[in-house]
Amino acid sequence: MFENQSSFTCERGGLRIRGTAYIPELSGKMPALIYCHGLLDSQKGGPAPFVQTGVDAGYAVFTFDFCGGGVRGISDGKTTDMSVLTEIEDLKAVIDYVKSLPYIDEARINLMGQSQGGFVCAMTAAKRKDIESLILFYPAFCIPDYARKGTLMYAVYDPADPPEVIPCGPMNLGRCYPMSVMEMDPWEEIRGYEGRILLLHGTADRLVDAEYARKASALYEEEKPGRISAVLLEGAGHGFKGEYADRAKALMKAFLEGRSISSSSVTSR
Repeated sequence: MFENQSSFTCERGGLRIRGTAYIPELSGKMPALIYCHGLLDSQKGGPAPFVQTGVDAGYAVFTFDFCGGGVRGISDGKTTDMSVLTEIEDLKAVIDYVKSLPYIDEARINLMGQSQGGFVCAMTAAKRKDIESLILFYPAFCIPDYARKGTLMYAVYDPADPPEVIPCGPMNLGRCYPMSVMEMDPWEEIRGYEGRILLLHGTADRLVDAEYARKASALYEEEKPGRISAVLLEGAGHGFKGEYADRAKALMKAFLEGRSISSSSVTSR
């Protein structure tokens, strides 16, 4: 339990977004780090192990549940109304809320996302000019490709005519989920962001092939050389645990502190 932990709410389109703020013991305005969870997950899942790393680096950390983004989320909204496009709007609402807080340096808003949350962060940052840096853990740039194939995590459907409700493991997706990305070019969607980027991906990821991380890294490097640090964790899967989580935390801490990180393929040891 963090001493300076409190709940917050903001709204998007009549839906209430619920999250948690973790504030370090610092005076004056401080930078913010906003975490975005992956599909089926929640603010208490994927982001949780990395909150302390952000706080220790002097960042006010904000986690939240996307509207309809997971079975354990506490924000409003149905899972069958959720898509990456609605999650972009959720994140914009959270960014605007965080920027309004008196103790936040509004010129230092940083985003971190895992899996689908990473894709949402990358697209959101490309649409705004107020994001200082991005931390992307195994970002799911594959979602449009998978939607066109009719396979999304646990969901299988006819891509030529997706049903209104698509079973996906413990939750149901709506037809809007694949249809919103069916014609999307993810590489065009993430172009234009000019800030610093840390991209971490496992070579043994079976949900999002590491080739997507390689392609994203090449695109970001081509657009603005020298601002992306892309590290492939040898043997890591989708979701960093144990020694891989420790390695990810160390790289994240170095990045937040402004230290240089070489793009490379490394092991967790």
